[in-house]
Amino acid sequence: MAIPRLRAWPAVSMAVLSVVAALAVAAPASAASSATQRQVDAYLAGHPGGQQINSREISYSNGTFIVTVVPAVATSAPDCPPGWFCFYAHTNFGYPRGKLSDCGWQDLSTWGWQNRTESVHYNLSTGSVAFIGESGSTDSVLFTVDTGRRAIADVSPYRNQADFVYRYC
Repeated sequence: MAIPRLRAWPAVSMAVLSVVAALAVAAPASAASSATQRQVDAYLAGHPGGQQINSREISYSNGTFIVTVVPAVATSAPDCPPGWFCFYAHTNFGYPRGKLSDCGWQDLSTWGWQNRTESVHYNLSTGSVAFIGESGSTDSVLFTVDTGRRAIADVSPYRNQADFVYRYC
């Protein structure tokens, strides 16, 4: 009788090790999900009025403005989806990222994004966007992006100065 138990022991130990390995793999994923949700919650607390639409995005004004809190992968390249123009809170396209697509004048303070742009990406097939700074009663164009100059990894010397955008369609 002792022999069958000894033969079963390697199979049982392999099953236990498989379960432990599966839990070890699952733990980081759920920890990452928890960290992402904490970032989304913190963003919403600091910038109320949005609605979480998936694990990492927040919609404002019925989808007019979308904030992506954390990227799917770390990037130093522009990754604005087609049909949008994006602006990033850090140089080299570092997140969080805001994105718009509407034409005309838009006040970035509506979504808590004034004075936060450090890099930009224009991923539309026509038109351009002027990023505008307000200085007292004067508004001035700081920089533009368009189909000829789609991305700026560092908008210096105009970092964190854009208050408005105007998209020419």
